[in-house]
Amino acid sequence: MQFKHVVGLLCAASISVALTGPALAQQKTVKIGAIYPLSGNAASAGVHAKAAIETAVEIINNGHPGLGNLPVTKGPGLPGLGGAKVEVVFADNQGSPAAGQNQALRLITEEKVVALSGSYQSNITLTTSAIAEKYGIPYVNGESVAASLTERGFKWFFRTTPVAADFAKIYHDFLKDMKAAGAKIDNIAIVHENTEYGTSVASVLTSVFKENGLNISQDIAYNANTTDVQSQVLQLKDKKPDVVIMVCYQSDAILYTKTMQALDYKPPMMLADNAGFSDPSFIKAVGKQAQGVFNRSSFAVGPPGSPSFLINEMYKKKSGDDLDDTAARQMQGFFVLVDAIDRAKSTEPAKIQAALQATDLKPDQLIMGYKGVKFDDKGQNILAAVLIIQLQDGENYVAVWPKNQARTAPVMPYKGWQ
Repeated sequence: MQFKHVVGLLCAASISVALTGPALAQQKTVKIGAIYPLSGNAASAGVHAKAAIETAVEIINNGHPGLGNLPVTKGPGLPGLGGAKVEVVFADNQGSPAAGQNQALRLITEEKVVALSGSYQSNITLTTSAIAEKYGIPYVNGESVAASLTERGFKWFFRTTPVAADFAKIYHDFLKDMKAAGAKIDNIAIVHENTEYGTSVASVLTSVFKENGLNISQDIAYNANTTDVQSQVLQLKDKKPDVVIMVCYQSDAILYTKTMQALDYKPPMMLADNAGFSDPSFIKAVGKQAQGVFNRSSFAVGPPGSPSFLINEMYKKKSGDDLDDTAARQMQGFFVLVDAIDRAKSTEPAKIQAALQATDLKPDQLIMGYKGVKFDDKGQNILAAVLIIQLQDGENYVAVWPKNQARTAPVMPYKGWQ
C-alpha cells in the first residue's frame, strides 16, 4: 500500500508538471490583436502594416541591442514580464467599418488579446476602438489621423501619430515659405475622399487656412474607391488653382495621377496628405507620372548604421520595400504599446492603460522624427511632428522642408510626367 501511495504521488506530481509546463508557456506569451485591411482597395497598406509589425515582433522577441535606446529591443522578450514573447493575431478589416468592428469583438472575446492596434482607415479605427472602449481593452493607433478619434472622451484609446491640426500648421508654414520664395499660393483647392479621414482633414485644413488668410477656392469631395475622377480633374483644370492638396488613399491616388495625365492637367503645386501617395504601390504604379509632388512624412531611413536604417533593412527583407511613412508610423505605435506592456509588468488592461498614460519617450527612443511620445488626457501624442518631402529623381521621396531638416531644396513647378 505504501509503495502504491508513493507511485500515486509521483504520478500526481508528473501530471502536475505536465499541466504546469504549458500553462507557464502560455503565460510567457503576450497576445496582441492587429486589425488592418489585408484585402480590398487598401490591401497594399494593410500588407505593409503587417510586415512592419512582424518586423517589430522579431526585433522584440529575438533582441537587437544595436538599435540604440529604442525600448524593448535589447531582448530577447520583455524584461518586465520575465522575457515573455509577443504574439500578434492579425485580422482583416476588409476595408469595412462593420467588418473591422466584428474582428475587434472576435479578437477580444475569442482570442483574448490584451491590447489592440490598427486599423489604418480612420472610419474603421472609429468602430474598432469603440469595441475596445466598451470592453476596457487598451488600443494604440499609430496612423489614423481623423480629429474625431480623440474627441470622444475615450479612456482606452491612444494615438501616437501627428493629426490634422499638426498638418494644417505645417502646410500653412510651408506654403508661406514657398510664397516668400516666389510661388503663387493665392488660390488653394482641396480634393478629398468622403470618409472620416478625408472629410476630417479637409475640414481642419479649411478652418486653419482661413484663420490665417489662405484662400480655399475649391473643396472637391468624391466617393472613396471611385472608378472615375474625370469630373473632379476637369473642375481643377477649369478653375486653375495655384495649389492642389490631395487627401486620399492609395487606389484613388493612382487613379487621380493617371487621370491628370490623360486630361493633360498639371497644377503648379501639388501637395499630398500622405496616405495613398506614400504607399509603395503608388510609387511603383505611377511614381514617374507624379514627379515633384510634395507630401508629408515623419520618417527618414537615416544614415547607414542608424537604428532607423537597420530596421529598414530588416523590413525590406520581409516586404521587398523600404519603410514608407505610414508603415513606419504603424510600427512606432506598436513599439509604444509593447513598451507600455513591458513597463506595466502585467497583461492586466488597467495596468497597461496606466503605463500608456505615463508614457514619456524621448526622440532617441523612437524610429520616427517626433519630438517624443507623451499623451494628453484625450490620448493624443502631444509631441508628434511632421516634415515635407518631395518625389524627385524617379521614385524617391526626399526631405525638402523645413530647411534645417532638408536633404535638398524643393523643386517647382510640379513636373508630373515631365
